[in-house]
Amino acid sequence: MISTFHGFGRERPVRVFQGSSSLKFKLFNRLAEKQLSAVVTGLVERIGDTEHSRLVATNEKDANNPGKQVFQEPLSDHTAALDYVLNYLRLRYSNNIKEEVEAMGHRVVHGKHISEPVLVNEEVMQVIKEAAELAPLHNPANLQGIVAASLVFPDCPQVAVFDTAFHQSMPASAYVYALPYEYYEKLHVRKYGFHGTSVKYLVNQASGMLGKDASEVNLIVAHLGAGASVTAVKDGKSVDTSMGLTPLEGLVMGTRSGDIDPAVLLYLMDKCGLSAHEADTMLNKKSGFLGICGKADVRAVLEEADAGNERAKLAIEVYLHRLRRYIGAYLIHLQGDVDAIIFSAGMGENSALLRGRALEGLQKFGISVDPARNEATVRGKQGEIQSSESQVKVLVIPTDEELSIAQQTLEVLEDLE
Repeated sequence: MISTFHGFGRERPVRVFQGSSSLKFKLFNRLAEKQLSAVVTGLVERIGDTEHSRLVATNEKDANNPGKQVFQEPLSDHTAALDYVLNYLRLRYSNNIKEEVEAMGHRVVHGKHISEPVLVNEEVMQVIKEAAELAPLHNPANLQGIVAASLVFPDCPQVAVFDTAFHQSMPASAYVYALPYEYYEKLHVRKYGFHGTSVKYLVNQASGMLGKDASEVNLIVAHLGAGASVTAVKDGKSVDTSMGLTPLEGLVMGTRSGDIDPAVLLYLMDKCGLSAHEADTMLNKKSGFLGICGKADVRAVLEEADAGNERAKLAIEVYLHRLRRYIGAYLIHLQGDVDAIIFSAGMGENSALLRGRALEGLQKFGISVDPARNEATVRGKQGEIQSSESQVKVLVIPTDEELSIAQQTLEVLEDLE
């Protein structure tokens, strides 16, 4: 099984960790021909808050009994949480679950220069620690997950799958900032990009839908969740992406500003007396949709806009303006040779309105959306929504980062055999 906290096994499991007060996992059985079948998905919430910590688990294997199970349990840290998950899996699925897990795959947000999934060792742990200053909200939590998994499963290979890895194929012209070059040389200040695990999965899915090898596809991939990014893919590889040194750069997001004039920050620090920490909090946690209209969830913003809230309408227009700017830029980067534009993640998969608005008026560029097909493709459905006249396919593909992590973990495991 393989498990994504994330980990693997032969009808054995894999798990995945995310969040400093939470532990997300998914268990997969390894079937014939490298196929993986999800067994159970779970989330341990409010770790450290022993009065309210709990496990929420969903059975993925039994179509007749897919309901959620909720178990309240005092869990003081990630090791205790993982021990509790192990006991749950032992009772629910197999007495020998600890021996049956072949490997565990961990999502790690920032891997600096690392360009592929890797077996965790001391050197890899050091890179994750060093990258924590670039991803302070994520990498420390990712480390917690790896350490806990190593304690609970001491003989199980631990694999790190980095969100930044897929984008390491970008040319220097895309990742170098126009700053004094010494900052790049000494401090590694450059664009890294994120959502790479999702984009890699979507490239593979799109290649199947297009009937082309993944190494032959040219795509514009819009991962539109609470965190959002757009990636240009040429011959199956990332050549540019909207997120940068951190996940803050690029699109307007739930609570992140995305692109702004850097002088705005200096001005506000001077006029409002903001410290560096306060400025960082403002840009990452108080901006985006939340900053413009008071709502971070795009669904709520759309509802407010429908009800006539002018600031909600403005937030949507700002969001679309930025999204269309990146799509246009990447059309040029790919020299107009685009097989498909892909929408994925929460809003990309579920908002026909945003998809349609993002691509409206592009008929001269060979891109148009069929309104009926667009409206019909919601709630996790995969499909094509381009019109019959469109020269570029427009695909809606639900992302599955846990499966992507498990697949990449399996690749590392097979290299060890």
